[in-house]
Amino acid sequence: MRVLVVTAVAAERDAVCAAADHCDGTALPGGLELRRAAGLPVALDVLAAGVGPAAAAAGTATALTAAALAEEPYDLVFSAGIGGGFAPGHGGSPSGAPLGSVVVADAIVAADLGAETPDGFVPVTELGFGTVAHRPDPALVQAVAAAAGAASGTVVTVSTVTGSAARAAELAERHPGVLAEAMEGFGVAEAAAAHGVPVLEIRTVSNAVGPRDRAAWRIGAALAALTGAFRTLPGALAATAGPAPEPPPRSASRTRGDPTSLRRTP
Repeated sequence: MRVLVVTAVAAERDAVCAAADHCDGTALPGGLELRRAAGLPVALDVLAAGVGPAAAAAGTATALTAAALAEEPYDLVFSAGIGGGFAPGHGGSPSGAPLGSVVVADAIVAADLGAETPDGFVPVTELGFGTVAHRPDPALVQAVAAAAGAASGTVVTVSTVTGSAARAAELAERHPGVLAEAMEGFGVAEAAAAHGVPVLEIRTVSNAVGPRDRAAWRIGAALAALTGAFRTLPGALAATAGPAPEPPPRSASRTRGDPTSLRRTP
C-alpha cells in the first residue's frame, strides 16, 4: 500500500516522519520536496505543501501526478496536521475535541465556500455548482480512529482561522457534528478526488476554536500527538489493505504520454 501524507508546514511533516525510522528526501516539480519514510509496514511519503486549501490542492495534485507518471500511484491520501478543536456542546458533540486529542474526519467540509447573503451564508452547492463536502470511507475512518484512539466527526476547512466566540458558534451551528477546524483538508480532498484516490484527514488539537489566546496553545503537545498517531496508523492500514491487486495490462491508452493514464481506474 502506498500512502501520501500532505501537511501544511515542515513542523507537521517532521512530526509524521518522526514515526518512522528515517525519511529520505526526493524532489518534486515546483520546488517541493517529498520525504519517504522507512521502516514502516506501508510505503509512506510525506509532503509539506503549504498553508491553505489552494496550496494543499496544488501540492497534492503535483505529488499524485508525479507518482502516476512514474507508474507508482498512491492508494490513499491523508491530510494531516494540527488544528483547532471545538468545545464540548459545539456542533452537538458532548465531549468536543480537547487539547491534545486526535480527530479523524468522517466529513471534510469547506466551511466558507459560498456566498454571504442578507439571509445568511449560502454554500456553493446551493448556488448551483461545485461541492462543499467529501466523505471518506466509513470503514477506513473507523479503523484509523480506533488505531489512533481518535474521535471521528466533521473537520471543517477554513481560509481564515476562527478568532471569535461568535464565529465558532456560527460554524458549529452550520455544521452539526463538527469537531475540528483546519485550513487544508478540503484542498487535499479535491485533488485526491480528481485522481480517483481515497482520502482521509487526521488532526491533533493544539488550540480551542474561538477567541485567540496564544498563551493557551499547545503546539508541541499536538505535534507529539501527531507522531503518536502515525506510529499506529501504518499497521492499521496494512491490516485493512488486503492482498495487492494485479497490475492492469499495459496498453496504448495507459502509456506515460497519455493524460488518461493519470487517472486511476476504480
